[in-house]
Amino acid sequence: MMTTQCVFLTGAAGFIGFHVANALLERGVRVIGVDNLNDYYPPALKQARLNQLQKHADFSFHTVDIADHEALGAVADVDQADAVIHLAAQAGVRYSLENPFAYAASNLVGHLSILELVRHAPRRPRLVYASSSSVYGANTKVPFSESDPVTAPVSLYAATKRADELMSEAYSRLYGLQMIGLRFFTVYGPWGRPDMAYWSFADNIFGGRPIRVFNNGDLERDFTYIDDIVSGVIATALDPFKPQGDVQHRVYNIGNNRPVKLMRFIEVLEEAIGKTAEKTFEPMQPGDVYATFADIDAISADYGFAPTTTLEEGIPKFIEWFRAHRGEF
Repeated sequence: MMTTQCVFLTGAAGFIGFHVANALLERGVRVIGVDNLNDYYPPALKQARLNQLQKHADFSFHTVDIADHEALGAVADVDQADAVIHLAAQAGVRYSLENPFAYAASNLVGHLSILELVRHAPRRPRLVYASSSSVYGANTKVPFSESDPVTAPVSLYAATKRADELMSEAYSRLYGLQMIGLRFFTVYGPWGRPDMAYWSFADNIFGGRPIRVFNNGDLERDFTYIDDIVSGVIATALDPFKPQGDVQHRVYNIGNNRPVKLMRFIEVLEEAIGKTAEKTFEPMQPGDVYATFADIDAISADYGFAPTTTLEEGIPKFIEWFRAHRGEF
């Protein structure tokens, strides 16, 4: 008789974590979720996501800070995990300028805590963890490829994500662990994060307030719809591992491979909302980059990753959700 797969998921109440958990549960996978439910953005939104997940009998949840290694290791049934999907982190580029120690605690100490958890787990589960396109920093060559140098971060957030990759590489080499880092490219969709541009723009447009357009709109982003991201996360966690040489650690870009100019992005939002935005043009912000563009050949070849959702399809789906929930969080 085939046993039910079990995934230990950090950041389960977060945007990507919620969608990954939901998709796993729909596939019949048991999910053990943890999250510290911090107040970086309204905890009510995180709780609302959890309320959806807790309708599933195969979902269990524990309020734990991943930087507290003793508490993390005490989570019930963690030893039963076949894979660990580590999405918990202190997010946000600009916030890292205001509260740098939050990034050290969550993204460095927290990541080390997860590495130690995996190292000592009896099943030696594969670890799939969240990195970021921010690691490419001041790179000007596009599309960004995994083989490009990533030695010029322009934010502390980016530096912590690159540090996570290096820590994982070391643990994989030392202990022969399977590890995959995913460099996410501007993920958006329903149940998203209020600190992201698409959410704040939508909220301001609906409310008749101006939106802040940085670098006079001369930016490009590889916007990636959440359902496409989820398919890649689950494939890398549960499909057969694709090693490269002797080291069991891989890093992949996971993006839409179709960058969109910021002004076009605003147009799509305006069309979905049915209202024109009042725009305030401002200079480039510290920590920002001019463009992101994912080369996804590696993850496509190894795990069949093939994003299908254009911005023109994805933004209306977000706006439909946003209309239904606006003002709740």
